[in-house]
Amino acid sequence: MTESKVIRQSVRATWRGGQQYAVSREGAPSITIDGDRKAGPGPVETLLGALAACSSMDVIEYLAKRRTPAEQLEIVVDGVRRSVAPRRLISARLTFELRGEGIETHHASRAIDLAIQTYCSVASSLAPDVVVETQLILNGVPQPLVTQTIAPVPA
Repeated sequence: MTESKVIRQSVRATWRGGQQYAVSREGAPSITIDGDRKAGPGPVETLLGALAACSSMDVIEYLAKRRTPAEQLEIVVDGVRRSVAPRRLISARLTFELRGEGIETHHASRAIDLAIQTYCSVASSLAPDVVVETQLILNGVPQPLVTQTIAPVPA
């Protein structure tokens, strides 16, 4: 059996007044997270953005390795939260609007499935009951909605 290693990461959130926080790692530019959603996205919106960015990096890499690189990728994430405290995320739908010459639908779909189910650390960090759905729109052609199954990861 191989021993897994851990990677430690640290960020600092500095209160800027009201509901605003500057968040960064040491030596890097900060982002503003704003609970009032005026100076930046709120915390849950930031989580949804992290889910989009994390999964899209894997999709881009997969397609590049297939020698069918993406020319454009935009991800729209629609989240649903509980209406009472804790107003946690209960579902997220990611729509991958992908463009690129030579990209085949089954390869793009496979890239999304692998990203969400296996490689995206943000998706794997969500509570196990959060429903994650994805839809691919490849070169303007919508594909069916897919309910993803995120495999449990041992601690």
